[in-house]
Amino acid sequence: MTITQDDELQGLQEIGRVVANTLQEMARALEPGITTQELDEIGRAALERAGAVSAPQSTYGFPGATCISVGEEIAHGIPGPRRIKAGELVNIDVSASKNGYVADTGASFGVGALPARLDRLRRDGRRAAQIGIAQVAAGRPLAGIGQAIGRFAEKRGYTLIRNLASHGVGRALHEEPGEIPTWPTRGDRRRIGKGLVFTIEPFLSQGGHYASEGRDGWTLYAEPRAACVQFEHTVVATQKGALIVTLPG
Repeated sequence: MTITQDDELQGLQEIGRVVANTLQEMARALEPGITTQELDEIGRAALERAGAVSAPQSTYGFPGATCISVGEEIAHGIPGPRRIKAGELVNIDVSASKNGYVADTGASFGVGALPARLDRLRRDGRRAAQIGIAQVAAGRPLAGIGQAIGRFAEKRGYTLIRNLASHGVGRALHEEPGEIPTWPTRGDRRRIGKGLVFTIEPFLSQGGHYASEGRDGWTLYAEPRAACVQFEHTVVATQKGALIVTLPG
């Protein structure tokens, strides 16, 4: 999607606030002992109150309103009876549609006090996403996003999951550009068009390089197995930089 009119931006910002508020409400409910199903129900109720529809559920038939990945799970975790424990990393990914517009956001949280190495990873994961967002502006190279994130990851001693990329969004959950690497690549000469809508979502890891699918057909794990975090925003490219639409309000 490329924004060309004010009403398009307003529609995108509306659903962006909805998914951001839903993520925030779910994060406030995170505590030891809550099940991922209970957490998902909180997200489902928030989306319904706002008149929004879960995008992974409506688009792909995902068995939950939101994706909740705990511990060794890095993405697309199915809500269920698993009880969240103190000291675990939990990634929540919320994407939804309303009035023909779609926005996508996510973040990784610590439940209670995290071990120091995981807390550092979580903080650096947020920073990696911020660095990627800072590379966004009309006319700039798409590959600059992954190059900047890659420099940061290497400097801090991390790896990046290289088969989970950022992507176009706005009218559907996944649009062109179909894959925007958040790791260094060569030969990608694409430029960021003014008004382009897409996500920034690096997966920063302590040794994982790729995501592999689990037995349930949805949940993804790092290969080799390693802790991983993800932070995600939906942005619009402007001449001055990135306009983040997935902010609570």
